[in-house]
Amino acid sequence: MRIFATYNIKGGVGKTATAVNLGYLAAKDGYRVLLWDLDPQGAASFLFRVKPRVKGGGKALIQGLRPLDEAIKGTDFDNLDLLPADFTYRNLDLLLDAAKRPERRLASLLGPLKSEYDAVILDCPPSISLLSESVLHAADLLLVPLIPTTLSVRTLDQLTEFVGGFNGHRPRVLAFFSMIDRRKKLHTQIAQDLPAQRPDFAAAAIPALSVIEQMAVERAPVTVFAPRSQASRQYAALWQEARQRSRLPDPPVAVAS
Repeated sequence: MRIFATYNIKGGVGKTATAVNLGYLAAKDGYRVLLWDLDPQGAASFLFRVKPRVKGGGKALIQGLRPLDEAIKGTDFDNLDLLPADFTYRNLDLLLDAAKRPERRLASLLGPLKSEYDAVILDCPPSISLLSESVLHAADLLLVPLIPTTLSVRTLDQLTEFVGGFNGHRPRVLAFFSMIDRRKKLHTQIAQDLPAQRPDFAAAAIPALSVIEQMAVERAPVTVFAPRSQASRQYAALWQEARQRSRLPDPPVAVAS
């Protein structure tokens, strides 16, 4: 099992859209996928038409009062399950602070699911917190969406410095441009310069297109309702890069294309 996390210190950069589309693409490839919506706002849960509620809330999960598999819901898509958001997730930092070895807690909770899933995708809220530290310790690959602006580049530097200070497990980082608008000179310049300076940058870049915003209306991945769009092609390319960077083995059963 490989654990992916869509994460950035900044909000509004396309983390949920990435998690939802990559989760669907992984499942379409034949992988057994679980997406855990860790954001109390519950956007991923909304897009998959699942009520953002967990019986007992975040407390039941973090304290082990309820196994994760009892809270998991199916989605409309084969091979793709969802662990919904819950508004009590806003208190996860406090719950983790009271837990034993809080930085390892998410990894410990996900461990029993290894026989059930090939890939887990964590859709994370924006922050640097005890929760994000636990996410970073659990993840094999961090997918970091980045709007090509100066301040966004600075947050990537902060994140890589934060990960570099870990002892023991350190996730790989795969940054990629999100909401890129090549009509803007700054976007174009940063998109040209930054990947040449960093080996942890994806070739795929997610464009700023209204079809991605349409996900909230369709309540589905853009790769489902607009599979031939430029956005879908870039998400597909990003998934292939993420799969290779994480060294995810081929799915157990091949599926027809």
